[in-house]
Amino acid sequence: MPVKEVGVQLGWGPARLSGTWVPDQAERDAAWELYVELVTRIAVVPLSPQEGILREALGSLHSLFGTTREVLRKYGPGVARPPENNGQYRFGYLAVWILNAAVRPVLARWHPELQQWESRRAPGTSVAAHERSWEHAAQLRTELNALRELLVEYARVLSVVCEAPALIDATDEIIGLRQPAEPTEE
Repeated sequence: MPVKEVGVQLGWGPARLSGTWVPDQAERDAAWELYVELVTRIAVVPLSPQEGILREALGSLHSLFGTTREVLRKYGPGVARPPENNGQYRFGYLAVWILNAAVRPVLARWHPELQQWESRRAPGTSVAAHERSWEHAAQLRTELNALRELLVEYARVLSVVCEAPALIDATDEIIGLRQPAEPTEE
């Protein structure tokens, strides 16, 4: 039974989107594929100052472009139709909006800045230690966290559309944002 209507509230500042989505079966299938990609990436897990590599996080975000293109090609023009009415969105529009309004600005700013810093790494210095010594590391981590929050919300919308369990909750449990579900007796 297809989902009748899903509320969409995504973004911040000038990059804000609010409306509804009435998905068809192809959009539900495409949403599942993209959902699986999102919930299995570092992009939806917070990076504390002593964890992870910023380059890996940016690379994971960058790979969302290729993944989204593949999903759009696979499901064809039907999932890329423009919104039918103001505030009524479709899969393709939302997928491209997330990339261009949220992910692309972060990558466009930080990829070259981090690359320039990486070029200064002294022999024998680990990548992690060199990144942590970068004066902009904390600022990039802050922006990655803001983007992560948006991508988590996007993942939640996709899970509702494809009627999937909230797999993103597993990540929240691991990082302590949510308590594990209590086992039930039958």
